[in-house]
Amino acid sequence: MSRRSKNTYILRTTLGSSDRWLVPGVCLILAAITWIVFGQTLAHEFINFDDDVYVFKNPRISRGLTIDGIVWAFTHVHAANWHPLTWLSHMLDCQLYGLNPAGHHLTNVLLHTATAIALFLVLREMTGSLWRSAFVAALFAIHPLRVESVAWVAERKDVLSGLFFVLTLGAYVRYVRRPWSAVRYGVVLVFLVLGLMSKPMLVTLPFVLLLLDYWPLNRGAANSGPARNEALTARRLILEKLPMLVLAGASSLATLFAQKAALRPLADFSFPVKTGNAAISCVAYLRQMFWPSDLAAYYPFAAENVVPAKVLLSLIVLAGIFVVVFLLRRHRYLVTGWLWYLIMLGPIIGILQVGNQARADRYTYLPQIGLYLIAVGSLSSLWPSPHAARLLIGRIANRSGPSRFPGLPAMSWPN
Repeated sequence: MSRRSKNTYILRTTLGSSDRWLVPGVCLILAAITWIVFGQTLAHEFINFDDDVYVFKNPRISRGLTIDGIVWAFTHVHAANWHPLTWLSHMLDCQLYGLNPAGHHLTNVLLHTATAIALFLVLREMTGSLWRSAFVAALFAIHPLRVESVAWVAERKDVLSGLFFVLTLGAYVRYVRRPWSAVRYGVVLVFLVLGLMSKPMLVTLPFVLLLLDYWPLNRGAANSGPARNEALTARRLILEKLPMLVLAGASSLATLFAQKAALRPLADFSFPVKTGNAAISCVAYLRQMFWPSDLAAYYPFAAENVVPAKVLLSLIVLAGIFVVVFLLRRHRYLVTGWLWYLIMLGPIIGILQVGNQARADRYTYLPQIGLYLIAVGSLSSLWPSPHAARLLIGRIANRSGPSRFPGLPAMSWPN
């Protein structure tokens, strides 16, 4: 075998088996960086802001898992919420750790770590891009805006629902990529129900799945002929989501019933003030993603802060982004990422105001994944093209000239 043939064989063999080592390697790195950032919370105590209501002053929870407690979790509204699975997770912690806060924090960190790893694996499965998926998952894992969701015991509902959200996406990809199966579709519904019973914010998940049908799953691409075929495909995709929408609707009704006492009367703040605050919050979350400064556990809602100049500037920014996304719509990840962000923010943007906060860092836990898709996809334009990368590696492997290696991992974010 010539030197060139030998080098080519070695490189192809190495690259062909690289995913076998890269995937678990990325998973380990995600676990490590999450632990480095959030492992310190195991030395933290409970706080007297909702942790008492959720755990250490709630006798239903602190007694651990009991039959009466399980029945109570499913049949009662407490702390203006109906999320029985979240209550059960707190009961299990008390069963295992008592009222030692380290154990409760450990569960939050483990759930968040599992969600970050699952997000990487699901995105890689959907897009075929290992490194882009890894970067999105890493941003999600350690962004400063994650602190409130992970380090606050009472926000167990965030990390628990986040895990079921990603598991629902994974089950949906498995359902889509294989021949139709009632069992696989049922698994999607089961994960959705578990997520809704952890936190009702997942009511927008059926719409996120429609966005994924557009990109990266490209489920309408097979019927790219007559417009009638495309319309039929869109109709089928929507009908497919109807059972999920029914579940989301039932969860929404349960949430409205549970939070009727916490919902601020419409007379407290006018509709223009609420919509103005919503626009300001959308842009504030964008700014905090790129420049996470002045973060706080509580941002008070004050009508005097919703000034016309801020509202107008925020609307101009949002409209400008809409225009850019529309003009560049052939890059489908822009459409999916931007609408993912806006749709998932919808239930908690403040039109139906619960509590006195103008916004909250924890509200970005799942919506900002859409922005990470945009950020990583946009940065990929600065990365060498797959062909250029192959040429570069080929020259490194053999100075006599370039060669192409189709086994290389994906180097660009698919449209």
